[in-house]
Amino acid sequence: MASFGWKRKIGEKVSKATSQQFEAEAADDKDLVDDDDANWVLAAKRRKEVLLEDCLRKSKELKDEGANLAENRRYREALVKWDEALQLTPEDATLYEMKSQVLMSLHEMFPAVHAAEMAVQRNPRSWDAWQTLGRAQLGLGEIALAIRSFQISLHIFPMNPEVWKEDLCWARKLQEQQKATKTESVQALAKGKELVQESIPDYDFESDEIVAVCAAIAEKEKALSAAKTMVIVSASGTVETVTEQDNCPATPDETLFIRAR
Repeated sequence: MASFGWKRKIGEKVSKATSQQFEAEAADDKDLVDDDDANWVLAAKRRKEVLLEDCLRKSKELKDEGANLAENRRYREALVKWDEALQLTPEDATLYEMKSQVLMSLHEMFPAVHAAEMAVQRNPRSWDAWQTLGRAQLGLGEIALAIRSFQISLHIFPMNPEVWKEDLCWARKLQEQQKATKTESVQALAKGKELVQESIPDYDFESDEIVAVCAAIAEKEKALSAAKTMVIVSASGTVETVTEQDNCPATPDETLFIRAR
């Protein structure tokens, strides 16, 4: 019978020095891989920062070009420049606020209000955006909304004399005129209703005069209905009108006359 002896583990055949060298090389490889990963992340981050800087720089150039065009009243060209800038920096509230001003100069009030609302959404702390929104709303006739926008602008920047003395004062004056016009319209409508009511006489259909007139008309109709007339044409061509009474229903001989009506 064969006997089995204890097997020595394979790892024990590897010398200690070889094992240490292997671990050192593995550690170096791991550090190299970690360094490569870190370098790749840093490179991607740096590339993103460079791209963002390029977008900001190009957007600023387009914004300045649009501002120069707007100062020279070339509003359509300015809008094109600012739209290109918004493609690069869509969160720039200043671009929307500038667009709203130019659109108001072109009397395009609905787009102006929309652009100002976009500016306020992106920067609620911009008193310029709220002021421009109020002016655009005023152009649409939304006086109450415009007053609210001007008040918010003053809340952000209380020392702004332009909003206080010009915009808000003008909006409140328009509101007072609107209320006065509405009051006059209501009064004129009420007066017109009173005149219409006064112009219609109040007849008393149960008065003695009305009853007498109705009785006379009834008697006349009764007399007319009692007497009936007909036109008779004889065989020889003679035309004769005959009155037929209720108590004398007899008619001429039909062999001699032809009834026409």
